[in-house]
Amino acid sequence: MSNLFCSSVGKKLVMSISGLFLIMFLFVHLLLNSFLLIPDGGEMYNAGAHFMATNPMIKVMEPVLAIGFIVHIVYALILSHQNAKARGNVAYASGNKTQGVSWMSKNMLILGVTVLAFLVLHIAHFWVKMKVTGHDLLAHTTIKVGGVETEVENAYALVNYTFSQLWVVIVYAIAAIGLAYHLMHGFWSAFQTIGFSNNVWRVRLNIIGAIVAWVVGLGFAIIAVAQHLFFQA
Repeated sequence: MSNLFCSSVGKKLVMSISGLFLIMFLFVHLLLNSFLLIPDGGEMYNAGAHFMATNPMIKVMEPVLAIGFIVHIVYALILSHQNAKARGNVAYASGNKTQGVSWMSKNMLILGVTVLAFLVLHIAHFWVKMKVTGHDLLAHTTIKVGGVETEVENAYALVNYTFSQLWVVIVYAIAAIGLAYHLMHGFWSAFQTIGFSNNVWRVRLNIIGAIVAWVVGLGFAIIAVAQHLFFQA
């Protein structure tokens, strides 16, 4: 078993499984962020953020998610290094002159680094302030949860302030589009690696992957832009 995960095929398998796991997280995160589009002064978003912060299952999943990101990133770097080393001075088979190879597949590492840079910025803007340092805007506010008045952190105020800055919105929108391109290739490639692909399903997975990628990418971009344009005091 250890030999499998040390092999190139094993590393690709780990990358694929971790990638599909992270896609599921992205959908959960997108669902929570979609509450930012509800014009209720942030009540629904604060309720969702409170649930995510206090739910025991979510607390257990947080370190699992962090490990998933680290594994995916580390294995991506290892495979990219191995591929570059194997090619040497010979041009990569899927280079710019090769026909039938998508731009995404030729630039997955660049897209991945873009997404990683965005992730670091996202953690600095929100996770660190919500979990570690705190912030004045996170002062408690009262909302109704299931009809019961509940005191929660005002996560909406922090998010709303962050998206009031135009440069932040531009960076988030660009990163979200980069994420979409990364997912377009990564989605079907992951299923192909785990063996769930053939001539028929390759076409279907391409279509499903494109839908998944652009729902996630455009979803995050639209939320950031909408917050900046329509939800500022």
